[in-house]
Amino acid sequence: MELLTLEHFAGCVNETFSATLEDMRIEFVLVEARPLPTRVPDARRAPFSLLFRNTAAFLFPQQIYPMHHPRIGEVGIFIVPIAREREGFLYEAVFN
Repeated sequence: MELLTLEHFAGCVNETFSATLEDMRIEFVLVEARPLPTRVPDARRAPFSLLFRNTAAFLFPQQIYPMHHPRIGEVGIFIVPIAREREGFLYEAVFN
């Protein structure tokens, strides 16, 4: 399996990732992909974070979701709810 980097996601901002939870299809829109400060020299990848929005009226728990995107394919992403907005809930994934 290829190690995912910020470059994999940077071109997917404002695009939809689909996840499945208990036979239910859930859509998350990637609203931000940004680098994080590097703390470990010679790390296998530069750290980065992703911010997703979901417009459902209820909060999904933090856990690994099998996310699918047409260009990236399917990958398990651990997301954590971090805020509620008028448009829905925001979830963050951190890769380090």
